[in-house]
Amino acid sequence: MKTFIPEALLLLLLANLTLTRHPKGSHSLSYLQTLLTSPDFLEPQLIYAVYFNDIHIERFNSREEPPRLMHCAPWVDQQEPEYWDQRTEEVLKLMATYKYILKKMLHIYNLIETGNHTIQILMACDVLPGGNLSHIQYEFVFNGHDYVVLNEDLRTWTAVGKAAEVLRQNWEASGLAKSLKTYLQHKGVKLVLRQLVYGKEILLRTDTPKIHMTRKVRADGKITLRCWALDFYPADITLTWQRDGSNQSLNMEVIETRPSGDGTFQKWAAVVVPSGKEQNYTCQVNHEGLTLTLRWEPPQPSVPIMPIVTGLVLGAVLMGAVVTFLIWKRRTKGKERAGSEFKSPWEYQVQLRVCPVT
Repeated sequence: MKTFIPEALLLLLLANLTLTRHPKGSHSLSYLQTLLTSPDFLEPQLIYAVYFNDIHIERFNSREEPPRLMHCAPWVDQQEPEYWDQRTEEVLKLMATYKYILKKMLHIYNLIETGNHTIQILMACDVLPGGNLSHIQYEFVFNGHDYVVLNEDLRTWTAVGKAAEVLRQNWEASGLAKSLKTYLQHKGVKLVLRQLVYGKEILLRTDTPKIHMTRKVRADGKITLRCWALDFYPADITLTWQRDGSNQSLNMEVIETRPSGDGTFQKWAAVVVPSGKEQNYTCQVNHEGLTLTLRWEPPQPSVPIMPIVTGLVLGAVLMGAVVTFLIWKRRTKGKERAGSEFKSPWEYQVQLRVCPVT
């Protein structure tokens, strides 16, 4: 049976959650939205996704029937049906707004509505312990070239492109930045608290990273050492290389932390070193579940397998030959003894003839 938690209890329950187990006690929330038009579509298509700590928790696709916001995480379906109805209405209103903006931008560039066009929106924030917002982010991109970005002062915008400049002026005049902040302070924080209440057993866990190092010879004779971290949670982790204790961050290649697809994450950092100098380099791993210094260890020389196998085969053949010979020898002696004990009458006659006369 599902248990629904009233909104009034969310803040009270937050006090009992160990938020400080995560980096700086913060949690990230991201809204990714894409509006598409195509000659094949009668209506623009909206794809809407919500991520909590890089975990996909909600999705919406306007081409599905009926168009409805759906959950993607195992704990999210515990929320009451009224929540999904309200959130679906919010997304449908957003879609109507984006369609209106798209028409305006197409008009500025004198483009037809039935062509291939895209609007992409990223809205994100971090929620600190106690429900305070940090690092609010909003980006709007039209057809991959015009974009509008909210500045760090959370009041003004930076625009690139003719249509984007018109949009920036409208947004600053209407106070959109303030509205976004208000939305995230209420709806965004509430969404974060919901995830922590319903999914705390999964979201507040710690999975220790599995660490290993690989070595690869480059075409120029140098060596690439790559430090891997796999199957860890939460996502925050640092991998740094050092040479004899000196930081090599400027000389290393590192990828962004990536989801593994099973609720955990993966990351690697690589450095190019002179051949024979691998032992001078160490990889420093820092994660909530593990702090480790890793050094390349050459593989131990292995005993050649083929000579052992060949020896075993030859030994088996030789043993078989010896056993066969012994069996044959035994049978031969047995026949000789049998022949001396059971002589034929003719053999006795021959023996009688040759016996000397005494």
